Amino acid sequence: MKIVVLDGYTLNPGDLSWEGFEALGEFTCHDRTEENQILSRIGEAEIVITNKTPLTRETLEKCPRIKYIGILATGYNVVDIEAAREKAIPVCNIPTYGTRAVSQFVFALLLAICHRVEDHSKSVFEGQWSGAADFCYWNHPLTELADKTMGIIGFGRIGRQTAGIARALGMKVLAYDEYPDTSLEADDLHYTSLESLYAESDVISLHCPLFDSTRGMINRESLALMKDGVILINTSRGPLVVEEDLAEALKTGKIRAAGLDVVATEPIREDNPLLKAPNCFITPHIAWAPRESRSRLMDIAVENLRAFLDGNPVNRVN
Repeated sequence: MKIVVLDGYTLNPGDLSWEGFEALGEFTCHDRTEENQILSRIGEAEIVITNKTPLTRETLEKCPRIKYIGILATGYNVVDIEAAREKAIPVCNIPTYGTRAVSQFVFALLLAICHRVEDHSKSVFEGQWSGAADFCYWNHPLTELADKTMGIIGFGRIGRQTAGIARALGMKVLAYDEYPDTSLEADDLHYTSLESLYAESDVISLHCPLFDSTRGMINRESLALMKDGVILINTSRGPLVVEEDLAEALKTGKIRAAGLDVVATEPIREDNPLLKAPNCFITPHIAWAPRESRSRLMDIAVENLRAFLDGNPVNRVN
C-alpha cells in the first residue's frame, strides 16, 4: 500500500514522528507540493494525505488508483467531495484535535486587544517606565471583560469551549447555531438570533464552517448591526469576513479592534486591506498549532487510515 503525504511540513516541521503512517505502508512525505507537482507526486499511491493541497475532480480522474483521502485538518473544502463520493473514495478529516488550543487562542487575541501586554512590555524596555513621573502608566485603554457579553457564532465543540472560558472570566454568552441545543442554556448563556447577537455583543467570535451560506457573513450590512466599539475575533475561516468592509469599519471606529488568525487568502497578500487598518491584530493561522494539538492530529490521522484499512472508516465527510 503506497501512502503519500502532499504537504506535511506545517503539521510536522520536525518535532513529531511519521512512524504511525510508516507502519501502515510504503510511505513518502513531501513538505510542500505545488499545483504542477500534484499528479506526479500522487503517482501510483492508493492513499493520499493532504492538508491544504487541493484535490480536484480533474486530479481524481487522472489518479484512478486512489482508494482513500485523508485530510490533516478539520476543514475539507480542499477536496472535491462530490467527485470523491462518485468514485467511492472515502474522505476523512480530523474533527476534534484543536478544540482547546483554538479556544485558548481566542483569548490570546482578545486579551492582547484588552491589555496590549506586548506593547506595554516593549515600552518598559525602551525606557518609558524608568523615566516616568508616576509609578504606572498605560499607553492604550485597558478593558475588563467581566460583565461584558460575548457573542459566539457557531456553537460546536470549539464554540462551547470558548463559551466556558468566557463564562469563567465573568462574561455573559450569546450563542447562535443552526442547530441549537437549548439544554446548554443557563443564566449566563442563551441562544439567540444572529441579528440580536450582532446588536447585543461586546465581543463577537466566529466558529462556523465555511459554506456558501456563511461566506462573507461579516460584511457592511452585518457590521452596521453591531454595537459601536465591538471587538471581532476570527479563528475559524478567513472568507467568513469581507475584508474590505472590516477594514473600513476599523478605520471609522465602528469596530474597536479585530483579532484575526485567518484571512481570505493564505499566506496573506501584500495588498490585503487589513494590513493598513488600525487596531487590527493578525497572526499567521497558528491557533491550531501547539505541539500538543498537532500530536493529537497526527494520532487521529493515523487512526483514520488504520480504520479504513480495517474496513471501518471513521470521521468520513462524504
